[in-house]
Amino acid sequence: MKPARLSMRLGLAVTAMSALLVLVMAAFAYASISHQLDLRAREGLSEKLGQIEHSLAESSASAAEIVLQPHNLRDQIIGHDNFTLTILDSSAPRKRLLSIGNNEDIALQVPLNETGLQGFEVLKSAQGDETLTAYKLINLKKDRPVLVILALDRKSDALLLAAYVKSTIIALPFILLLVGSCAWWVIHRGLQPLQAFRRVAQRITARDLSHRIQAADLPEELSDLAHAVNFMLDRLDSDIQQLARFCDDLAHELRSPMNNLMGKAQVTLSKERPPAQYKQVLESCTEELERLSRMVSQMLFLASASQPSAPLSFETIELQEEAIKVTELFSLSAEEKQMSLRVQGSAQVSGDRLMIQRAISNLLSNAIRHGTPGSEVTITLASQPDAISLAVRNAGEGIEAEHLPRLFDRFYRVHASRSRQQGGTGLGLAIVRSIMNVHEGRATVTSEPGDATTFSLIFPARPQLGARVVR
Repeated sequence: MKPARLSMRLGLAVTAMSALLVLVMAAFAYASISHQLDLRAREGLSEKLGQIEHSLAESSASAAEIVLQPHNLRDQIIGHDNFTLTILDSSAPRKRLLSIGNNEDIALQVPLNETGLQGFEVLKSAQGDETLTAYKLINLKKDRPVLVILALDRKSDALLLAAYVKSTIIALPFILLLVGSCAWWVIHRGLQPLQAFRRVAQRITARDLSHRIQAADLPEELSDLAHAVNFMLDRLDSDIQQLARFCDDLAHELRSPMNNLMGKAQVTLSKERPPAQYKQVLESCTEELERLSRMVSQMLFLASASQPSAPLSFETIELQEEAIKVTELFSLSAEEKQMSLRVQGSAQVSGDRLMIQRAISNLLSNAIRHGTPGSEVTITLASQPDAISLAVRNAGEGIEAEHLPRLFDRFYRVHASRSRQQGGTGLGLAIVRSIMNVHEGRATVTSEPGDATTFSLIFPARPQLGARVVR
């Protein structure tokens, strides 16, 4: 089943809540009106009973006078069709002395309590209407007390409540229709800014990620979403451009050795040659293939470091110990160039041991390859309150400032031809940056032409809590 439009779903939800609210308010109003009518009926009945009591106390000295001269009492009841007055004597059983009104039999239903003849009773008339009855024992001047029963027919109150319920039921569908229409219109207008997201989404393609959502005129909630979407598009655009550049660089890097291998093989096979020459060509091809193998291996490591497919187990690592291990591995390479290696300082970080060793190895091999023969390469460890650093410094030709921002890009070389002659693939520093990204750190470089060059690994300072799993 196809889901309804969001505006329709929200409109129906608002209509349902409005219906519930109207019903609750109608029920509350009904209860309030009924309660007020009850209070008014009791107050009116008590007031009229008080008037009758006053009249009896002033004008009627005995039960006989009530029967012979009832005009004062009739004057108080006549004109009030909803009142019925009944007066009973004090004999046993009680006899009716006077009855005025249209509901004379209602007095017979009153359950009299001889211990305290005063109170209210809610009774039903012969027609089934609710009747409120008040009764009270009233003393006369020269005779025994009489029982006065005053009944109020509440048929008009019942008709009023019934009319209210009927009008509410009739008006409710129209109210809900009006509320639902207004809610749908307001919600539809409120969702109009989402059209900006739809238009941008329709224009976005893998070749064109330049479109952005204008967040200036959007509500605050959608403005935050627009900024998040724009930020996501910026990252996607940057990643796709980087991927495109990587593909171009990779094709260029692989094309040269492949062309060299094919050219050498074709020239060698063009005519018969002595075995020594075949051997020389095979050795040259083997060197080129070894460089290709290193490049592929580094590319695979770079891919795994950039997007780890399995959780990495982080542990507390002594950087001094790892730096000393790496310098021992490169001691022969340094001796060939009469260079000395020195490690100074100590520090601890939380990370993956093999990755950190790989990062230090790449920086140290780079420093030896491009350092001045007879100079010293130093690895300096330092701990600050907010960061931990490992700096590899070598003396050499230095690097121009224009090259520094791109040194960590894949396949970027300051001197491309010289790097290939020295066996470089252009991926070592890119691997270093990916490793530092995994460790939530960064790699930096400072250099001046003709002076020393320093590559630094900056790790975030965090409590050393032992093993840690990073996903």
